[in-house]
This record gives sequence, C-alpha cells and structure tokens, in this order.
Amino acid sequence: MTSEPIEATVRETPDPAEADEWVVVLAAAGIAHRLDETGAGWALIVQPRDVERARGALSAYDEELVDESPADVPDPGYGSTPIGVAVAVLLIGFFVVTGPADENVVWFARGSAAASRILAGEVWRTVTALTLHVDVAHVLGNALASAVVVTAIGQQLGPGVGIWLLLLAGAGGNMLTALVHGSPHVAVGASTATFGALGILAARSLVMRRYRRPTGRGGWIAVAASLALLGILGTGPRADILAHFFGLLSGATLGLGATFAFAPPPGRAVQSALLVAAAALVVGCWAAALAPS
Repeated sequence: MTSEPIEATVRETPDPAEADEWVVVLAAAGIAHRLDETGAGWALIVQPRDVERARGALSAYDEELVDESPADVPDPGYGSTPIGVAVAVLLIGFFVVTGPADENVVWFARGSAAASRILAGEVWRTVTALTLHVDVAHVLGNALASAVVVTAIGQQLGPGVGIWLLLLAGAGGNMLTALVHGSPHVAVGASTATFGALGILAARSLVMRRYRRPTGRGGWIAVAASLALLGILGTGPRADILAHFFGLLSGATLGLGATFAFAPPPGRAVQSALLVAAAALVVGCWAAALAPS
C-alpha cells in the first residue's frame, strides 16, 4: 500500500524576497503553509489537499503582476562612480576656507540661507548655504552622509543627474523653509540636501519595487546607514528640523520624476556636461553672493 505524502512542495525559488511574497499570498488566501530553506534556495510547503488551491492563488498573483507591470520601465543603473566621495571632499575643503559659522565673516554674511534676504530676491542663498557649515562636527557628519547616499544616487542615475537632483532638493528645501518660516530664520549646511538625497533614494526604491524592478541592496543600505547617522545629525539641538523635512519632501518629489525621466540614465558625455553645469551653478551663485552691493 502506497502512503500519501504528508506534505507537498508547491514552488521553489533562490530569491528570498520572492519566497516572502508567496508566503503573503497564501496567508491572505487562508492556506496553511511553511517556508523551508533548501540547498538551492527556498521551498514553499503545503498539505497535499491544499496544493491545487495554493497553485491557483499563486497563479492569480502572477497574472496580476504581469497586468500591472509596464514593460517600458527598464532596470536602473549607471555604474560605479566616486561622486559621493568627491562631494564629501569638497564640503570639507570649503569648510577649511570658510571656517565655522560667524555672521561677521563674509561667507556667512553673504551666503547663509537668511529667509528675509531670500524672500527679498537673493535666491542664490538657497544654493550657497548648502556649502557652509556651523562647525567641524556638522561638516564631517554631512561629508560622511554624502559619501554614502550621493554615491548611491550616482550609481543609480549617474553623477551628473545625481548632483543636479541634490542641488535642486537642497535649494528647494531652503526656499520652502524661507517661505514657511520667514524672517528672522537663518540656516547653513548641506543637511537639507542630504535629507533630499534620502528622499530621492526612498522614492526610487518604492517605485522600482512597485514595478518589480529592484534597485539592489545598495540603495536600502545607503538609506539605513544614513538614517542612523542623521538620527544624530538631524535631531541635534542646533538642527533645522523644518529644512530637513522640506529637503526630504523635495528629494522624494524629484526622485519620483527622475525614476521615469532618466530610465535608463544618460551616458557619460551628458553626465559630464551636467557636472560642469552644476559646478557653474554653484560658482555663479557664490559670484552673485559676493558681488559688490
């Protein structure tokens, strides 16, 4: 007499994320199941009487994904780039020139994100303020965060696109802060842009997961590492919480648009041109700030 098997394998996969999705599907269908690790990956186990129901639920899930996933969203990725480290070096180098915050020093008098001056038309301050820092701890924190998150953005979208998104997120955050906070609010630091970078990465990760086009572990590792750092940097007694929030919001908005606008990312020639243009923007903003009044 042949005995009936106690359990049956419905599906196998080497991808733990895919296996987790199957588990959720069966749990939602009320089908008892178990996920076992095998030498080749993961096996989804059910009782023999539930095999057909389980296969039906998983097939319906597969069909739903095919219907909802557009074919014109390509896998992202630009490749290796040292842009985050370059930004970190530039931030530290410029701090050596400007020194710590002092309203009597021309860099801070002319370049800080003073809400009253921004609203009076000195919009270049939204950019110049990103290059100034209060003290050594402030600049080192932002440099370390930039080395992680800006590198991650550069690897996904390219260094030129990444730098422009970073500048726009930081400047946008400073402008929104000036509009909401108003005079006599004054701020400096790359933290607004750093939070913008986090918003860019988070938005892209959510969109790409929605379309089953994972951005890779690098993006999420970058977010997790930077959030741990910014838990201290972003909530200290001298932290500008409102600017951080608006930077994050600006970055998330830009990240959503960039996911579709730059898929795939532009090539190296365009990226190089964008880097030159971004550098020209920062130099131009400082030229406007230091111009004789």
